[in-house]
Amino acid sequence: MKAIVYERTGDPSVLALVDRPVPEPGAGEVLVRMAVAGVNPTDWKSRRTSPPDGWQIPGQDGAGVVEAVGGGVDPDLIGERVWVWEAAWQRPWGTTAEYTLVPVRQAVRLGDAAFELGAALGIPFLTAHRCLTAGEFMPDTLRAGALADHTVLVQGGAGAVGNAAIQLARWADATVIATVSSAEKAQLAASAGASFVINYREQDVVEEVHKIAPDGVHTIVEVSPARNAATDVQVLRHGGAVCMYADDGGDEVRIPIRAMMVPNARWQFVLVYTEPKSAKAQGVKDVAAAASQGGIRVGADAGLPLHYYPLAEAAAAHQAVEDSTVGKVLITTSDA
Repeated sequence: MKAIVYERTGDPSVLALVDRPVPEPGAGEVLVRMAVAGVNPTDWKSRRTSPPDGWQIPGQDGAGVVEAVGGGVDPDLIGERVWVWEAAWQRPWGTTAEYTLVPVRQAVRLGDAAFELGAALGIPFLTAHRCLTAGEFMPDTLRAGALADHTVLVQGGAGAVGNAAIQLARWADATVIATVSSAEKAQLAASAGASFVINYREQDVVEEVHKIAPDGVHTIVEVSPARNAATDVQVLRHGGAVCMYADDGGDEVRIPIRAMMVPNARWQFVLVYTEPKSAKAQGVKDVAAAASQGGIRVGADAGLPLHYYPLAEAAAAHQAVEDSTVGKVLITTSDA
């Protein structure tokens, strides 16, 4: 099989297209013939900072068809279209290859949905799910109507997780306020389904949020806590939560203690890989349900433009994500 491999940390030039034997699934594993791999910031960050144990195929997310199963796995899964999550987490078999190996629980039925959708689900949507379910006011599970009486603020509504948070929150019937930095990004957030969009370069976020939610918002999906903490403090309602999933704009955040004690506010750190197992399992279940019910879309008309690269151009795909390309970067791996 063809696979992208790196054997040392570094810039995208360390990625090499190589031939490798097709692996055989062990007990509890499935072999997936990949069609599309999704590229996320965690892929290039790992490539730059985490030395592989000999070699590593990058890529946590993707979609394809189950080709073979290992011991203890239902053989009826063979031929199923699936989406894959966390393929390369503490394993060498990422999704940027013609085949990958994953534990069976990490291959989720996709049904008739497009492979592009499946490849976009993992990290962004599971991260967004955690952000939308970790607060005092928030439910443990998402479904239609689960957030009907909630107001969610998505800081950075044009990013991949921002887009996912908007789509999941709207599927669950929340009122969603999104912040963006340009008119073009405002259109993307609106296309994703945001109820209100605020251009923070031109508008006062605190003032605009209070017009919409006088008592404040239930939860904030936060991409840049270092930059936005002062704003978040002013728009969070009693018992609300700020869920931080990235450190854009700085790696330290300053929070006024007394001002956050009074409303019993929560500042929640979110890393999808290490979230509680029960929360992760619920996230996978809910994201799969949202996808099957049409609550999740991809493409420009869903606020998530798609950018395709062939397997041989994986380095360019990584560079695009590293350069903060707006939308979803995908690598086509085969005709599965």
